[in-house]
Amino acid sequence: MAGGGFSKLPNGRVVVALTLPRPTYDGGTSGPDGDGPVRVLVHAANRARALTRLRNLGLRAVYLRGNAEPPTPDEVTAVLHHPDGLLWRGAPQDAEELWHPIRALLRS
Repeated sequence: MAGGGFSKLPNGRVVVALTLPRPTYDGGTSGPDGDGPVRVLVHAANRARALTRLRNLGLRAVYLRGNAEPPTPDEVTAVLHHPDGLLWRGAPQDAEELWHPIRALLRS
């Protein structure tokens, strides 16, 4: 569906990063906060669980094929320091934009 990748941490857990179309509430590809894709970060025990976490939030067509766009060290640090382990921000990444909790992207 979109670009993404993962990084395996020394403790065996993973950080998955995906660039996805911005979810909408009417089935389209743009959201109320603007147009364009978003970069989503997920911290989980393994890749399958990371994708399951996103699917459980309603992002059903999420797949990770390959490792073309793994998370940067800054992205790994950001998601590891967030209590939910799920973050997003607009893509392409703007250095001025902060990371947001996933519920801010999915709220109706």
